[in-house]
Formats: sequence, structure tokens, C-alpha cells
Amino acid sequence: MLKAKDIMTSGALTLEPESDVTTAAKLLLDKHLNGVPVVDKNSKLVGVICQSDLVAQQKSISMPSFFTILDGFISFSSSDDLEKEVNKIAATKVAQAMTKNPVTITPETSIEKIADLMVERKLYTLPVVENGKLIGVVGKEDVLKILTKTK
Repeated sequence: MLKAKDIMTSGALTLEPESDVTTAAKLLLDKHLNGVPVVDKNSKLVGVICQSDLVAQQKSISMPSFFTILDGFISFSSSDDLEKEVNKIAATKVAQAMTKNPVTITPETSIEKIADLMVERKLYTLPVVENGKLIGVVGKEDVLKILTKTK
């Protein structure tokens, strides 16, 4: 059975939280990547920046819905959600646009579990972490390459 260690990209490219989002976008486009791990100065994984995080900057803000009761307004969504959305749209640094505390896998994670995460949770960039350190990345292209090797 194939595992993450068999298909991962070692020595993966990374970005720092202080990087500009334009730098991130250029890297993703130039290298044809869906996402890149974000590491701090101590090489600790702090997030993942994906194409979808950057595409989100181009969307319009969805205003929360309210209803009134006894002359008061009650929101259907939290103000925290609106604040996160506004911050992501206005992001200039990777730290503001990235997905924090990303789902990670280990070198021993099975290809089936990886496929489940990608399909069920729409996670296409999975950092591979061992003993608290980033050792690689599994992207959707890594999984697709398996198809070409088995046929």
C-alpha cells in the first residue's frame, strides 16, 4: 500500500508569513502549484497558502443577513466570520491570507486517507510533518502521478 512518503515532494518550497501575497501568487503560478506551506523563522509550519486563498481576494464581501425582533437586530452569521472574510480580501501579507493550523499528514499516511482528505475536505496541499517538522508536501498532482505509473 502506498503511503505519503512514497509520493510526497521532499524539500518543498515554502513561504514565510511576512511574504507579500503577490510573491505567493507569482510562486504558485510560476511553479504550477496549488499551494505552499508557510513556515516561521524557526521552520515551524504555521499555515498553507493556496490558490483558492488568493482567489478569495477577488470576491465581494457577503454582508450578513439580519432579522429584527422587538426593534433589535439579530445577525444570522457571526461578526467574527465577517471580519475573517474582510481580512482575507484585504490581505497584503501571506499571514493574512493563508489557512492557519492546516491539516497535516505523516509519512505513514495511506494514499486512501490522502485521497479521502482531498475529496471530502477539498484539501489539495497536504503538508507532511514528522516529529513536528515539515518534511514534504503531497499535492493533488502527486496523487495523479500514481495513475500514470499503474497503467
